[in-house]
Amino acid sequence: MVESIVTVLLEVVKCFAPPTERQLGYLRNYKDNFENLKAEIDKLKDESKSIQHRVSEAERKGEKIEEKVEKWMVSANNTIEQAAKFIEDGETTSKRCFKGLCPNLKTRYQLSKKAETEVKALVELKEEARRFDDRIFYRTIAEEVWLKSNKGYEAFKSRLSTLKSIQDALTDVNVSIVGVYGMGGIGKTTLVKEFARQASEEKLFDQVVFSEVSQTPDIKKIQGEIAEKLGLELSEEAESRRASRLYERLKKEKMILVILDNIWKYLDLETVGIPFGDDHRGCKLLLTSRDRNVLLSMGSENNFLIGILNEQEAWRLFKIMAGNYVENRELKSTATNVAKACGGLPIALTTVAKALRNKELPVWKNALQELQTPSEASFDEGVPVEAYSTIELSYKYLRGEQLKKTFLLCSLITPTSIMDLFKYSMGLGAFESVHKLEDAHNKQITCMGPSTKRVLFVA
Repeated sequence: MVESIVTVLLEVVKCFAPPTERQLGYLRNYKDNFENLKAEIDKLKDESKSIQHRVSEAERKGEKIEEKVEKWMVSANNTIEQAAKFIEDGETTSKRCFKGLCPNLKTRYQLSKKAETEVKALVELKEEARRFDDRIFYRTIAEEVWLKSNKGYEAFKSRLSTLKSIQDALTDVNVSIVGVYGMGGIGKTTLVKEFARQASEEKLFDQVVFSEVSQTPDIKKIQGEIAEKLGLELSEEAESRRASRLYERLKKEKMILVILDNIWKYLDLETVGIPFGDDHRGCKLLLTSRDRNVLLSMGSENNFLIGILNEQEAWRLFKIMAGNYVENRELKSTATNVAKACGGLPIALTTVAKALRNKELPVWKNALQELQTPSEASFDEGVPVEAYSTIELSYKYLRGEQLKKTFLLCSLITPTSIMDLFKYSMGLGAFESVHKLEDAHNKQITCMGPSTKRVLFVA
């Protein structure tokens, strides 16, 4: 009935101007326009799901989503919702007039025209998505965790002046290299990381990169760590070619701080690929070493000594790590003496306090006796007695022989993962009465609990 009436009207309209025929064409195509709209909604939904899958995968990998893609997702969802609501409303408002004897032609005309407009919007969004190709995300350089938080750092008064001196030196245009030195376990790494964190917050540098040099420097490893922070891929095998590429990349940074931590002997910066001085005034180096002479050999004339904590600072750190219960009247005297026996060394204070946390008084007294009579048979030059004795004490407090074996094995081979440690443990027969690989693996994971990781970190 409705279609017949529309057909008659259209035949009449053909006698009039073409624009009028086009307008009444919306009546003729009313159903087709709505069906097209439903079909395009489904197509855009499929496209949106596909984009969302790629976005979710990229986010799981830690990639950053392009801003235009995020805007498209919002726009697509809103358009789909609006179109779906339009169809729902249209089905209820498209009613017949005169008690159902004839169609409401005005409403049908408006709805059909609107449906055609909605179809165009959906098609445009779908075509826009196809132009994304693979440009859904871009790779980001993850910021160091320690640059985001100063958790674990205590702002001791004895360290504040050193922090200020480091900043003054590194902001001097005539200074390229600054050094920090002091005995092992004194807190050099903690201090330079705190400086880097503050410098990042204050925007003193555009970029901060960190690499631990260690007692046996691995040039490729150092190059790789710095390059990774800069988003540079070093595929070359030859150290010299890697150094050249790293050198050119660093020169592109207007203001960058390179921290080389724990240097034991002279390190040739040119071999690594680090420009400094007249080669690149914007590249500042912050070095740490136990030996001031090492820093001088590398051209650092601004070197700052990190000393031990004073008695008040030492007790404050010790109490933070051990807990306020050390203020207990029966325990405080012994706890205070234990803290003093740590010699103001942060590593000693932290290690001992955590090892004795929540222990009974006899345990504290025994620990004090051991700290006051350490063996000096195997001390290395530059490593204080307190550092060795506190690590030895922590080792003794490890539960069970399996845990102690794990600790010693880690000290010998420094595995890069739990799986590496598992392989070595199996090969050396560290698991007694275990005959299945799965059982041994479960035992290894159980053994590597929080307390073990804490002691290994300190060591």
